[in-house]
Parts: sequence; structure tokens; C-alpha cells
Amino acid sequence: MKVLTIVGARPQFVKAAVVSRAFQAHKSDISEVIVHTGQHYDTNMSDVFFEEMEIPKPQYHLGIGGGTHGQNTGRMIEQIEEVLLKEKPDLLLVYGDTDSTLAGAVAAAKIHIPVAHVEAGLRSFNKKMPEELNRIATDHFSEILFTPTKTATRNLANEGISGDKVIEVGDVMYDAALYYKAKAQKPDKIDEKSKFILCTIHRAENTDSPERLRNIFTALNEVSKDTQVILPIHPRTRKILASSGIDVSKIHFIDPVGYFQMIWMLEHCEMVVTDSGGLQKEAYFFQKPCVTVRDETEWVELVETGANTIVGASKELIVKICLEGRPFQVSNSSLYGKGKASLEIVNTFDMLFDGGKI
Repeated sequence: MKVLTIVGARPQFVKAAVVSRAFQAHKSDISEVIVHTGQHYDTNMSDVFFEEMEIPKPQYHLGIGGGTHGQNTGRMIEQIEEVLLKEKPDLLLVYGDTDSTLAGAVAAAKIHIPVAHVEAGLRSFNKKMPEELNRIATDHFSEILFTPTKTATRNLANEGISGDKVIEVGDVMYDAALYYKAKAQKPDKIDEKSKFILCTIHRAENTDSPERLRNIFTALNEVSKDTQVILPIHPRTRKILASSGIDVSKIHFIDPVGYFQMIWMLEHCEMVVTDSGGLQKEAYFFQKPCVTVRDETEWVELVETGANTIVGASKELIVKICLEGRPFQVSNSSLYGKGKASLEIVNTFDMLFDGGKI
């Protein structure tokens, strides 16, 4: 059985790492071809993940990045289709909700190659987010949908997607957190003994809105006077901030970090402030309270159980919650499975292929 995997952005490298390892460890004859679209083209946000996490080097690197959503997605569909026609895989595997995810699903579905979607069923119910459009479309193109939570499974059922094609396996990001925890590395220029809040801001809804950007970073600057805020800054966010005139003098900015450095920061921080979907879950995995600077989240169970607080772009709420501090208190400690989602995925492929369903 040949599986062709599409990756292109940081979260997908992490997810693909644990599933690729499961493929390699599997005793049956499943081969994997990895295609890197190039969506994240900065070395610290792309190549370093393959090196650190021992992911097999992609057989194809498309080098597509830096354009608009339409430009990137269109070019990806064209080039992925060429690879699919050459490789003739039995199955296309995609992760998450990026332009790379959607492009892979469209390219495969158009030429009748079954699509399997890992992290299916997530919904923020905000269609202004490109990620929401990507994940909805990908789910409806997919023949196999691996959901991380019961909420995700229910979301699909509400859209008429149910039955044997929906398989609830847990979250592969939890697999990664458990496996790589022992490899955590302290980033340079961080005092190991100092208390700090870990922060990431990169979503367009925040960076492209001058009002939201000013509220969020003014709040973070205020918080930093009391507790250091360390922010690995996305290149795009750095560029926007540089021309904004916002006072960010108290915030400790560092370059983007690899996954092992991020694990170290999660283990040692007091709290997480983010607009990242993945980091909301990783905060939960490491039992750290999370403040999400968005108006909604696809990981609703984190809010329902008390692990996560949604604050939008409210300067007052960000400052208040960060300065008050919040203990990690949740009502359910196993929201995302038992850390064996990757094995469930590979076993499912094996079973479906042996049964002639792929």
C-alpha cells in the first residue's frame, strides 16, 4: 500500500512525525511518500522540524509559499496533481486546515484518489477564517475522517458525515507531546530560573486588524512589566509590528523556535497566551492555563473544562487574567485520547486495505 502525505506548515510537521514513525514501525507493507508544499519556507519554521523530529526527508519539495491564499492553493493543486499522477498512491493523507491541506484534498479527489483527513471535524463556526473554510471543504472531499474528539465527531454528523468513514482516534499532537517530552531543549537567551508567560500571535484576524493588534500588544507590554512575556515571533508578525508604532519595548521577542524548544518553554512557563489552535492543546498537554486571543476556538472542550479562556482582543481581559494568574484546573484529564492516535490511524489503513476498501 502506498500513502502519499502532504505537509507544508509547522503543525503538520509535528503531526506527520508521529504518524510517519508509526508507518515505519508497522510490520505490514505500507510505504509513504512525503510531499512538502513549502508553505512554511523559513528554515526555522520548516527544515528544522524535519531534522529535529527525524521525519523522513520529503521526496518532493514544491517550494510554494509567500503568495496569497488563492495563488498558493492554485499552484499547489497543479503541482500536487502532477505528483499524484506520477506516484499513483492508493491514498492521500492530509493534516489539519492549511492551504496545503485543501490543495491536496482537491487534487486527489478530482482524480479519484481517496483522501484521509487527520484532525477532521473541527469547527470554529467562523467562516471569515481561511482555516475554517479549508477544514470544512477538506472534510467533504475525504473518504476517511480521523477525528480527535467527540465534539469533532458530532460536528461531522451534523453535516451529514457519519458511519464507518468517521473514526475517532484521539489527537496525534498528544502522541507527539508524550514522545518528544524527553528531548526538550532550552532556547538560547532565556533565563532558566525566571518566570515567564509564553505567547504566540500570528493569525491574520489579529495581525491584519490595527485595532486588535494594538489592543493585544499593548496588553502584553503592560503584563511584561510584572511577568516577562516571551514571544517567538512569526516573521510576518514582526514585519507588521515594526511599522505599527505600538510600544512593545517590554516584551521579550525571540526568533521562531523548533519543536523541542517549544516543549521546553511549555514545561517551564507560567501560562500560555496565544491565537494558535495547536498551542491551545499543547498548553493542556503540559497542564498550563491558556488565554486565547480569538473570539472563538475549534477546541471548545478546553473552554468547557476550564483549561482555556477566550478573551478576544480585549486589552483589559488579557491584562487582568495574566496578572491574576490562574491555576490549571480541568474537569477531564483525557480529552484527546491516550496518546496512541498514530497507531490507530496506521492500523485503520492496514485494515481497510486488506479488506479491499481502499
